[in-house]
Amino acid sequence: MMGNVEMNAKVTDDLNAAWQTVCREDDLLSGTGVCVLYAAKGSDTQASNEEQVAIFKLSKTGEVFAVSNYDPIGKANVMSRGMTGSIGDALVVASPLYKQHFDLKTGQCLENPEVSLSVYLIRIENGAVQISS
Repeated sequence: MMGNVEMNAKVTDDLNAAWQTVCREDDLLSGTGVCVLYAAKGSDTQASNEEQVAIFKLSKTGEVFAVSNYDPIGKANVMSRGMTGSIGDALVVASPLYKQHFDLKTGQCLENPEVSLSVYLIRIENGAVQISS
């Protein structure tokens, strides 16, 4: 934690990024995911340019992670409904469809290394959950 800013490890390398508020910290429940709409870098805020992002707040540590809500194997926007946990040293989310595990830090699928989720830089500042744009 840095001052009043909580960050996952990836954010510490990019403190000068522009940040987009996507929800309030109060919207996050420990151990579950929430889906938010995020206007991708270089896009405007029109709905056609928005991406669905799954945000998870871990129960044990309170860390927050953001990955694509799109399950590339199940081909549906469902990752925010997945269960979080750990396999070895990896913090993971399991797809609610076919149960593949994706590393929350890298997006890599543990069962199929050729498949991954997009990972987003995320932080909480003054109660606002923000994604780097």
